[in-house]
Amino acid sequence: MEQTEVVKPETLDDLIKILHKIFESDNINIEEVQNIMESYDSNPQEWIKFAKFDQYRQAPPPAPGLAGRSHERSVLERSIAEQCSGECNLSANPREVGGAYSKAEYGYTRNLVDEGNGKFNLMILCWGEGHGSSIHDHAESHCFMKLLQGQLKETLFEWPDRKSHGGMVQKSQRILQENQCAYINDSIGLHRVENVSHTECAASLHLYSPPFQNCQTFDQRTGHKNTVKMTFWSKYGERTPLETTISQENN
Repeated sequence: MEQTEVVKPETLDDLIKILHKIFESDNINIEEVQNIMESYDSNPQEWIKFAKFDQYRQAPPPAPGLAGRSHERSVLERSIAEQCSGECNLSANPREVGGAYSKAEYGYTRNLVDEGNGKFNLMILCWGEGHGSSIHDHAESHCFMKLLQGQLKETLFEWPDRKSHGGMVQKSQRILQENQCAYINDSIGLHRVENVSHTECAASLHLYSPPFQNCQTFDQRTGHKNTVKMTFWSKYGERTPLETTISQENN
């Protein structure tokens, strides 16, 4: 498949412009998009304005004595400190987000960065310490996930067998490092994403094409599924009204 001339994005704005150019076509080269996103060197000074954490989902601040970390990491931590005052507690009611999930499944926010002229959504997900998503699909869309900071564990699962009533089958597991870009669609399977660190937050850049508003989440023990609505915690760096974020779930 023909590719757009590869130009390394020097800034987040450059990356967005290149993605707009790529998605002018109806035929998208997955490898090209993945390579372009991975080639962008994460710079918190550029994306921190979009990195909005929910103070009631955020875990307590890192323990003292963690000196010597990079200036870039301190930028994110200072931003979190400004958004969260004191120890934060989980406030979301599991029944309001499509099922009884654990605390770990509410530790992130979805923050819209760009709507991609209707062809894609680009967003930053902010992950609290020890938090993650439930097992979910991607509504027949492409999903690209680039690590901006920290580490995330991705666990892939087979689609549940309708005839079986047992637990879901795990396919693989890996740790994604800063600047790596992963890809998944429904033909590959389902996945769960987790920030396994209990001392550091994480941030990731996600592109979904075409955009979607609903997906399915799955119970690992039974394969039972629920349809949930995704909303945005913020758009373009501005907090969205509370009533539009209550149903938020999954990436």
